[in-house]
Amino acid sequence: MPNQPSSPAHAYEVMLEGNRRFVENEFLHPNQDADYRTSLAPGQRPFAVLFGCSDSRLAAEIIFDQGLGDLFVVRTAGHVIGAEVLGSIEYGVGVLGASLVVILGHDSCGAVTAAREACIEGTAPNGYIRDVVERVTPSVLAARASGATEVDDIVDVHIQRTGDLMLERSALLANEVAAGRCAVAGLSYRLADGTVRLVGSHGPLLPAD
Repeated sequence: MPNQPSSPAHAYEVMLEGNRRFVENEFLHPNQDADYRTSLAPGQRPFAVLFGCSDSRLAAEIIFDQGLGDLFVVRTAGHVIGAEVLGSIEYGVGVLGASLVVILGHDSCGAVTAAREACIEGTAPNGYIRDVVERVTPSVLAARASGATEVDDIVDVHIQRTGDLMLERSALLANEVAAGRCAVAGLSYRLADGTVRLVGSHGPLLPAD
């Protein structure tokens, strides 16, 4: 497939460049024509896995100006991790060959806000929303232990902890990162201006000397 990034650092560079185009309204809308769609029918080889929050304002291919077959996207509220998520990410890296995993959180995250309020008020939502809140709560407690109490500061901690947890629970991902074949980038997205900011990483995000 054309223009496939050659390394984790190159894949990260492609993602950042796509976000720059999005922010500056200079879209290329790559790999979205009918011929390319047809060429992908036999198989896919995305260059990155995007694990992000389900927030409707975080449409991955738009934010990073990518097209069909470029990103293997997994999203949950508050980017909380379960077995299904880890299996999906492992599939993207181990089977499809993606060399980058991006964790995408954002400011004013509803799941983080709900978990923070639950910790303060001692209450939690009903139904399966409660499960989401409970999975975010350790990040709230870790942030508070370090002196961070505002929602956006907790978001940064939650993104970092998501990356740590991902590698703790998945031997496949940990091995790929240790071997330099894959990197994990935790990014925080600003809803108002569309920019992303690196808040945590594992593996080779910078080009080798």
